[in-house]
Amino acid sequence: MGMQQSPLLMHKLIERSAIVAPDEEVVTATADGVRRQTYRETRARSHQLAHALAAAKIGIGDRVGTFMWNGSRHLEAYWASAGMGCVLHTINIRLGPKDLEYIISHAGAEIIIVDADLLPALETVAEAIPKVRQIVVAAEPGFEGWTTTLANAIDYEDFIAGQPEHYDWPEIPDSSALGLCYTSGTTGDPKGVEYEHRSQYLHTLVQSLTDTMGLSATDTLCGVVPMFHAQGWGLPWAATMLGMKQVMPHRFMSPERMIQLMSDEGVTISAGVPTIWQGVKSIMEAQPGVYDLSKLERLTCGGSAPPLSLISWYWDEHHVEMVQGWGMTETSPLATTSRRVMKRNQLGADPQTLVENQAKAGQLMPGLEMKIVDDDFNELPWDGEAAGEMLIRGPWIAREYYNNDQPEKFHDGWLITGDVAKIDPEAYLIIADRSKDLIKSGGEWISSVDLENHIVGVPGVAQACVVAAPHPKWDERPIALVVLAEGADVEANDIISHCESNYAKWQLPDEVLFVDSIPHTGTGKMDKKAVRANLEAEGYQLPDLRGHQR
Repeated sequence: MGMQQSPLLMHKLIERSAIVAPDEEVVTATADGVRRQTYRETRARSHQLAHALAAAKIGIGDRVGTFMWNGSRHLEAYWASAGMGCVLHTINIRLGPKDLEYIISHAGAEIIIVDADLLPALETVAEAIPKVRQIVVAAEPGFEGWTTTLANAIDYEDFIAGQPEHYDWPEIPDSSALGLCYTSGTTGDPKGVEYEHRSQYLHTLVQSLTDTMGLSATDTLCGVVPMFHAQGWGLPWAATMLGMKQVMPHRFMSPERMIQLMSDEGVTISAGVPTIWQGVKSIMEAQPGVYDLSKLERLTCGGSAPPLSLISWYWDEHHVEMVQGWGMTETSPLATTSRRVMKRNQLGADPQTLVENQAKAGQLMPGLEMKIVDDDFNELPWDGEAAGEMLIRGPWIAREYYNNDQPEKFHDGWLITGDVAKIDPEAYLIIADRSKDLIKSGGEWISSVDLENHIVGVPGVAQACVVAAPHPKWDERPIALVVLAEGADVEANDIISHCESNYAKWQLPDEVLFVDSIPHTGTGKMDKKAVRANLEAEGYQLPDLRGHQR
């Protein structure tokens, strides 16, 4: 009754950076070095972009697409759309033509801002996206002379040139749409999730808390997770709110270039999927002492569970804390986080216990609720033993998909996550597997995630992917695809022997296949759907290796 009712609009958070940290930098990697601009400049350019979009007849609620790497112009698109009230549709640049055509058409974007080096990918769907009436091309050094077959294309700098550097942001309801993100579409067509100002405002505040990611204006963030994926896990919003120095790798994603960028810019925190940090680890082991990451304090890891060996290596060798986060596009995306020490009774705990806790998906972020249920939606106990479908709800959790009725994904106000999980007595979430990736062998469930993380603990193993293969007697059996580090000498028996110390005989992989690489989705996760399809196309059959007596 006694408080002002100010709408929770994102521009009220992000404009803060240009006030409290106007000279702090947003750094974008280029072919020959970096390009720098201040928050003062970023704000001015964002307001110019908003005026240019308005002049192009983009208004409140209209969709603007981005087909871009992580860079300062992408941040300007975030800023401008948040302020003027249009909806930013971040398009996954790694999708194939079929999915690109679907999500661009489904979202209904009228203008797309695209990095010049990505024009060829967008051109593949030019004839299938008639609603897009203008293309704005952002050209980094080396691409200034871009050409395209796309109609009505204009250079980004020409598009904003001469526009005023201040835009009076409208007051709109905080339930208004802010962004539109699509799931990676591993089953069926990608599904759109519409983020609201209120949801992302709250997500941004909670994400920054000490016991979640512990973000601070004194941090330097290297956002490796793509800004087109679940809005960069929310980090562009939080970093801009706080006025943090931001370092953006653009298209320069090789481990060597990223490590050098992090070293040169004094990065304290970064975020990415486990395969990124496995790659960084391999480079640092192969070239000890070459890169200075002495300022690095935290690595946020999501997308899939990092193995214990990776968490331990970063802490033991470099005193870098790996902060695991669990979430999905539908959860905006962060829902749980797991830090090295989460509560007072863990102070002074032995290192192995701390690492084991870090490897769990973590504890619920404030403001959310979760539960695990059986097939009849009966709630299961939090005893660390009972496993069931995980459900979640809260102010930044999707209640529906954009223009795509999927009632089976929601139940009585809860989002059905598709994850099979346990919750232990200390309220840690433990993800057993995606429900579609569990292996059912002779009526018993085997977690592919657990096996993968155990196999990666074998010295010389760079990556492991466990999938189900059909079996005439046991229904399904696990097989492991393994990528070795360069020069490693590991045999299948080494993998099986390592697993035998932790798993019953019937849980062991029936076969270990050594491969050069494992396919990944557009969001950096292992693409098990593609792995299974490839095995089927190659006519793979399980060998009859063991009896699996129970």
